Amino acid sequence: MVVPPLLRAVIMGPPGSGKGTVSARIIKHFGMKHLSSGDLLRDNMQKRTEVGILAKSYIDQGRLIPDDIMTRLMLNELKGLDQYNWLLDGFPRTVAQAEALDKECQIDTVIDLDVPFETIKCRLTARWIHPASGRVYNLEFSPPKVQGIDDITGEPLVQRDDDKPETVTKRLQAYDAQTKPVLEYYREKGLLKSFSGTETNKIWPHIYAFLQTKLPDVNQKDAATTR
Repeated sequence: MVVPPLLRAVIMGPPGSGKGTVSARIIKHFGMKHLSSGDLLRDNMQKRTEVGILAKSYIDQGRLIPDDIMTRLMLNELKGLDQYNWLLDGFPRTVAQAEALDKECQIDTVIDLDVPFETIKCRLTARWIHPASGRVYNLEFSPPKVQGIDDITGEPLVQRDDDKPETVTKRLQAYDAQTKPVLEYYREKGLLKSFSGTETNKIWPHIYAFLQTKLPDVNQKDAATTR
């Protein structure tokens, strides 16, 4: 019996692009292991591992975590996934990280969520919260009954600093500047597959069909049921 090759994939997309939703659907319907750099960092910082303490020291200073620290963290975790299909999320973020990853394993495809800047900005700036309870509202998808007021307590809603228009613009510009060289790196290798659109539910069927060509033997469910 011939064992099918394992799929090593990366997903990329700016904050608010729907990357979390798409990743969850890929994991559910294709049985891939999901490795998120953000989740892994938080776990290591919470457990106060050597790498976690080191990473936190940079974050506390408002500095980017160096490539060698992120690479060590991610590659060490990948060693336990060598028998699985997996999806990397949040890594690599720089060309140096991508090159280090290439030395350890062969990436088969890079899924890029190409969502317009203005669409993402609208999504992120539409989010408001009730500080005391943590309830989250979105003016587009789940607005409060009365604008600016919590449904249950009647108290005012606030917008987090991360969701304010000027901050969102800076976050997206920073992401674009950091990751554009990585996208170009994978494009030159013929591994980049971009999916453009403004709605995750309309982008998803195309991603689903693409992954079916990569994992044809996986027992997949109907894409229509993934919404």
